[in-house]
Amino acid sequence: MTEHALLTVGAGIFVGVLGVLIKYAGMTELVAGYDPERVTDEEGLADFVGTNALYVAVLTICVGVLELRSSTADAEWYWIVFVIAVVAIAVRMIRGARRYESSTERRNAD
Repeated sequence: MTEHALLTVGAGIFVGVLGVLIKYAGMTELVAGYDPERVTDEEGLADFVGTNALYVAVLTICVGVLELRSSTADAEWYWIVFVIAVVAIAVRMIRGARRYESSTERRNAD
């Protein structure tokens, strides 16, 4: 159980580093599907995606800490909450990132 918890915390730290690099260093090339020709507001995209990645990182680290502190019988509830929250954040990121892109129709019209 300790190894699993440490791996979870490590994954959270990794996602946190990615979030910091995207949000504060502006490394939008780390964003999946990033197309510099379609992005109209790179700084806004970096802030939005980086912030959401940091949310996922905090959730992941919290689950790792709960793994360290809880018995095996208590583990199921917070993993279910974690999966639901991460899926919701991912959907939010995918849909919200479209705000920072030009539309295909507008690009083809130019």
